[in-house]
Amino acid sequence: MQLTRRTLALAMPATLAALIGAAPAAPASRPAADLHRYDPKPTIVLVHGAFADASSWSGAIRRLQHAGYPVLAPANPLRGLAADTAYLRSVLAAVDGSVVLVGHSYGGAVISGAAVGNTHVKALVYIAAFTPDKGESAAGLAARFPGSTLGDTVNPQSYPLPGGGTGTELVIERAKFHRQFAADVSVSDAAVMAATQRPVATAALEEKAGEAAWKAIPSWALIATADKNIPPAAERWMAQRAGSHITEVDASHAVAVSRPAVVTHVILAAARATR
Repeated sequence: MQLTRRTLALAMPATLAALIGAAPAAPASRPAADLHRYDPKPTIVLVHGAFADASSWSGAIRRLQHAGYPVLAPANPLRGLAADTAYLRSVLAAVDGSVVLVGHSYGGAVISGAAVGNTHVKALVYIAAFTPDKGESAAGLAARFPGSTLGDTVNPQSYPLPGGGTGTELVIERAKFHRQFAADVSVSDAAVMAATQRPVATAALEEKAGEAAWKAIPSWALIATADKNIPPAAERWMAQRAGSHITEVDASHAVAVSRPAVVTHVILAAARATR
């Protein structure tokens, strides 16, 4: 049979329709929120300590975000160890997926308690921090080794308690803040840190810790060898007892501000070990 131009023209629509109908459907694109939910990288949760706030993590946050990690830096209430730990647990409960939990200074005691029993926390990172065992307090651990000059620089002041009465909190004198807390930070930056410091309740530093998560979760520790708040010998002893992967750096207690690249390196080592 001879195919004419008219016959081909009439046959083309039916042929195309058959081809289109036989083509496999394009896969539906996954919503952006769904993609984020399945991000294999853990969320890095950064917990500041006494006399600091969440902005102290700014240098590390920028680097971690650049590396593609989701980051959260909540405000630590600094009112009492049990209360602060309970608050952090509520923060962690809202995080999807695995977590690398990082604590600076007193924040180390908070993460040690908050991670107990939380299977999503895959690593603990202690940055110039307390790593207490059950029954130990931050104040007691700092006093166990010589080297802290914090007591000569703080002023006590009263604050109202929710149920009535007053509590006592500590602040570092502004004129002494640079030398005591952040000697390797510029004078101007230390002045800003002194003005924005968060007071810590004496009850938080004196309250004894409960169960310690570092007994069940792998840990990393950064020792600040020029620390005047927590004696470096205390940091080292606690890290060795916990079996932490230890890094040492010549830095002040404000190591997250003065040496954010080193801090980030330690956090990334912990994060990569969880994958």
